[in-house]
Amino acid sequence: MNVAAVLDNKGRHVHTIHPAATVADATNSLAGAEIGALVVTTVEGDVLGILSERDVVRGLRRYGAAVLTMTVADLMTRRVNTCTSEDSITQVMQRMTAGRHRHMPVLDGGRLTGMVSIGDVVKSRIEEVELERGVLRDCYIASR
Repeated sequence: MNVAAVLDNKGRHVHTIHPAATVADATNSLAGAEIGALVVTTVEGDVLGILSERDVVRGLRRYGAAVLTMTVADLMTRRVNTCTSEDSITQVMQRMTAGRHRHMPVLDGGRLTGMVSIGDVVKSRIEEVELERGVLRDCYIASR
């Protein structure tokens, strides 16, 4: 299974935010959409970074309540690990685990086309394993 199949099931909408927005705006977006990360983009849609709940918590620890008046650009993770829709779920799972990332933007031809979370990846892998188990069980029963 590849990333495109996951996006076909979950949808391709990506929640984004501008780097000049405040962290307070970002937390409202995160909570309102019940998501864990926002992709930071230019007006044209170019990916500049990612702001996750983890970034906000680290900012709170470092700056206290003043973090809410800071800009997204002040806290975002600038080095964003991405994947393409053609990447396999196994590859993405390995990269997310190795880099300790919970969210990975999907870029195709340099354009943002989706976002996968570790939950999406694990869910798809479980579905694959269940399907394989069912096929093996059916083959075993048919061979008896």
